[in-house]
Amino acid sequence: MRPDDWYCTQDLTAFLSHAGGFLRSRPDLHTVILTVTETLRTGGLRAYGDEAPVFGALELDGQVRAAYFRTPPYRLNITPLTPEEAEALAAHLVALGHQVPGVIAARETAEAFAAAWRRQTGARGTVGQRQRLYRLGNLTVPQPVPAGRARIVGKKDREQLMRWYGEFGEAVGDHASREAAAWADSRIAYGGITFWEGEDGSPLSMAGVTPVVAGQVRIAPVYTPAHLRGRGYAGAVTAAVSRTVLASGIRELLLFTDLANQTSNGLYQRIGYRAVADFAAYDFRGARGF
Repeated sequence: MRPDDWYCTQDLTAFLSHAGGFLRSRPDLHTVILTVTETLRTGGLRAYGDEAPVFGALELDGQVRAAYFRTPPYRLNITPLTPEEAEALAAHLVALGHQVPGVIAARETAEAFAAAWRRQTGARGTVGQRQRLYRLGNLTVPQPVPAGRARIVGKKDREQLMRWYGEFGEAVGDHASREAAAWADSRIAYGGITFWEGEDGSPLSMAGVTPVVAGQVRIAPVYTPAHLRGRGYAGAVTAAVSRTVLASGIRELLLFTDLANQTSNGLYQRIGYRAVADFAAYDFRGARGF
């Protein structure tokens, strides 16, 4: 395995033409790269920031075996790799002079790349977050269902949606990957956010879905303001959104949770979500020349 078995491009169309079949071969494990590239395809290459994103793929014997992308200034995201492939990728990125502030991938891959990146650059990786990817099995609505109803958001909800987007980013300790107004507008355009509202019409919780790509959607984000938690609103709105997706004919319904949050992990399992794989995010510090 050589570093130049990997290639890099900023041409999204060429990347999807080359690696799209591979990405669609495992829409569960590749859900993030599928949804991010779809957002970039439909919303423009600056959807996540002013700096152009980069994409890459590993091709062996005429077949794509792995892929990566990065939307600066955020972490590198890579599909599952062997340790040898991770080493070659690290060397490939160093040879190109790419800065890599961190990585997120399936746990074994993230660990292998963090180790390879340290050997290549001297940068130490620290774990930023551990996540679990779930897939919906048999949907079960948590009982008792709180008073209220589910409602897809519209233009009149824009300010509320922008505010909750910011609050959600603060709650999970992560910087927003998109500007709040652009994110809200894109979600409203395709009906991508549902509120659980009280009997008086006041919004109490929200759950979103990504656009359909490769026959799959992902629940994201799920948010309830701190003073309203523990009342069943998040479970109710997540179950409602899941039911709507199933009714549309989609059968691959996914979501990520923070493994440190036992409450959300327990909730989603009660609704019927089953573990697929664990993921890890690393942040890098102290790289030589980076």
